[in-house]
Amino acid sequence: LLRHEHAPLSLAQRCSAVQAPAPLFSALLNYRHSQADASADSSPAWQGIEALSSGEERTNYPIVLSVDDLGKGFELTVQILPPVAPERVCALMHTALDNLITALETAPGTAMRQIGVLPEAERRQVLVDWNATQADYPRDRCVHELFEALAARNPEADAVICDGGRLSYVELNARANRLAHHLISLGVKAGDYVALLIERSADLVAAELAVLKCGAAYVPLDPDFPVERLAFMIKDCTAKIILTGKDTELADAVCVRIDAALAHQSRDDNPGLPLHSELIAYVMYTSGSTGQPKGVKIPHRAIGRLVLNNGYAQIGPEDRVAFAANPAFDATTFEVWAPLLNGGCTVVVDQTALLEPDHFGQILRQHGVTALWLTVGLFNQYADTLSAVFSQLRYLLVGGDSLDPRIISRVIRSNAPQHLLNGYGPTETTTFATTYEITAVPEGARSIPIGRPIANTRIYLLDTQREPVPIGVAGEIYIGGLGVAQGYLNQPELTAERFIKDPFSHDPEALLYKTGDLGRWLADGSIEF
Repeated sequence: LLRHEHAPLSLAQRCSAVQAPAPLFSALLNYRHSQADASADSSPAWQGIEALSSGEERTNYPIVLSVDDLGKGFELTVQILPPVAPERVCALMHTALDNLITALETAPGTAMRQIGVLPEAERRQVLVDWNATQADYPRDRCVHELFEALAARNPEADAVICDGGRLSYVELNARANRLAHHLISLGVKAGDYVALLIERSADLVAAELAVLKCGAAYVPLDPDFPVERLAFMIKDCTAKIILTGKDTELADAVCVRIDAALAHQSRDDNPGLPLHSELIAYVMYTSGSTGQPKGVKIPHRAIGRLVLNNGYAQIGPEDRVAFAANPAFDATTFEVWAPLLNGGCTVVVDQTALLEPDHFGQILRQHGVTALWLTVGLFNQYADTLSAVFSQLRYLLVGGDSLDPRIISRVIRSNAPQHLLNGYGPTETTTFATTYEITAVPEGARSIPIGRPIANTRIYLLDTQREPVPIGVAGEIYIGGLGVAQGYLNQPELTAERFIKDPFSHDPEALLYKTGDLGRWLADGSIEF
């Protein structure tokens, strides 16, 4: 290769597949033997000649690290493009070298990949300080128990508004109790799964509540799914009972119409079964884009963590939250339980109205909706039409994909809600893991951060060795805390792969969910997706 030693860089660029003006490489490590040669300085040939400083080095590359070997020590010089500060890169290198020397002296068998580069203060910041999200909430109480307490305290308050009708807390509780007693009479018990094949409605809310009162887990299914997909999910969760809103025949399960069940059962007292908050509350099937759908097991305590003292949306008795998401989509966890566990009201938006933006806006205005969750796609489509309604909202939450800064900026300038939030979180961590309140969009912004972890949630950005990455460096997002699911139904290998022990927690039972998503810490502790 020596004959290529002095080949011009332009020739190398032409021979590569990298098209100009993209650089052939973006980072350069330059190790230089720079020990002063005292004998050369005293040579007669140098007499009368004064050496001038060459001044500041210049480079054409985004990152250049020069290591000058001075014989008895090293000197580091970094040249780097903004916004990264060269002092920061030098500090990381200094930490890496310190840790390398320590390893060589005390544990020479240490693998190079285990040599840490984060200064201790920064490591504590990304692992501890930015994850200080502990907040009190009744994590030991089941969802239905919390609802029952509210029904006893404020029985006549509106719980559900649907199709122009209303159900109070005491009416919804009585309806759910009748369904629960009917399910118990059919043999439903704690640990069972009950499939719900019901359109978005007051009956769906009552059915979810009824299943929880039995100690079972509800499995919401989209009635519009293909029959084969529905059959797979019902078989996978071993549901023996399917609650439906109309006559249906599926798989080997017993289909029970809700209206028939209510007519058959008159007992409406709380079942009062001895249950605990680690029981699975629901199984939500993911889209199955990478194969067969996966059933995610969410316990009661994870729902409480999402909606109670959560640090991002303080829903109260005066709030009305739109129930507009697909029943089989985990946004419904927020839309149903945020109001019903805080004394508020859920407003059901039927599918026909949802698909007509003018009608949708009319329902939001008519019922005084104060909190609305929209997917990014729906938000982008309806932003202009619903603009006049946004100003009445206390909370507008948008998520499920990257936000368009231009559309966000337009909403903020016209009729901004009190709180506009970007929400991020996979189904496996119960709807939201991080939120970011958007108050302004910087000129020329290309993205909107996904924010900080919500209450009782931890976020780690890790490298391929599952070590924390420096601030500003991309890493895989791992999510911990009380919102993490109990794994996938009937898929132990995949569960072991994606739900790992939390190496940064003192709790031996704590898990992290490996998302596969990339993000980087910003200087203020927010995460850029």
